[in-house]
Amino acid sequence: ENTVSLKRLNFISNLDKYLIKINESLVESGKFIGMVKTNKQYEENQWIRKTPVLGKVATLSSFVVHRICPKLNGFKQVYFGITQGKQLRLSKAEVLGRLIKFGFKIVELEDNIDGVMYFVVKKVKEPDLKSKASNGLIYKFPRVGKNGGIIGVYKVRTMHPYSEYLQDYIVNTHGYGKNGKPSNDFRIPSWARFVRRYWIDEIPQLANVLKGEMKLLGVRPVTVRYLQDIPEHIRELRLTQKPGCIPPYVAYNKASSKESVLSAEENYLNLPKQGVLVDLKLMFRALKNIIFKNKRGS
Repeated sequence: ENTVSLKRLNFISNLDKYLIKINESLVESGKFIGMVKTNKQYEENQWIRKTPVLGKVATLSSFVVHRICPKLNGFKQVYFGITQGKQLRLSKAEVLGRLIKFGFKIVELEDNIDGVMYFVVKKVKEPDLKSKASNGLIYKFPRVGKNGGIIGVYKVRTMHPYSEYLQDYIVNTHGYGKNGKPSNDFRIPSWARFVRRYWIDEIPQLANVLKGEMKLLGVRPVTVRYLQDIPEHIRELRLTQKPGCIPPYVAYNKASSKESVLSAEENYLNLPKQGVLVDLKLMFRALKNIIFKNKRGS
């Protein structure tokens, strides 16, 4: 009914297989209690990071060695050959996302007890062995397309690996912020905020336009979870059109709050005339707002 691990997850050589075995060993609603030292906690406990110049060098070096090298062919083999997979650097989002992917529900979380994160989770389903977690630089995010079909929207990955499994947990725990996105979203690393602010992460969506799944201007491609929280009349209008790369609130120069974004989408979807010319007109207006009015992403 319960399993307690006295070893930090950082020292488990094959974490995915380990979590699958834990899941298999538990009865339904059985609890797994474990601990992990997150990447942030590793950094906070290193004195060198508190120095002005050396701290930045150490942070960059650690990011390259422990976060990038394990994901690159060639470097990956060398990295795991040296560490034997027993000094894993794991973000909070990656740990919780893995737990959810492999069939657990988060029951209790203590972020920092003596520099270690402790968790209590319970088994609620079998491990998800079909879906592939986000890991590479470019990732296909499942989003709702025209007529409710699911499309893979290409984006620069600006969240920690396994973050996609945390959407419900974060929304249910913290709700939405003023910008219409989940509050206290620890899935987003600090460097990614710059990428999002200047729309760099949206560039790969041009591939979706070429595939005919999206258009240049239109309502944002959203998750199934987010779609459920949209008023029904807007939700029905949304499903009649392809989503777009540039959302209407940018063209109308509206705020990025959830209310403003939905209001702009409703205005756009209720335009008496829809078509390429209307979209082009609004797209150029959006580009004008981005270039000359400093309109930025959230």
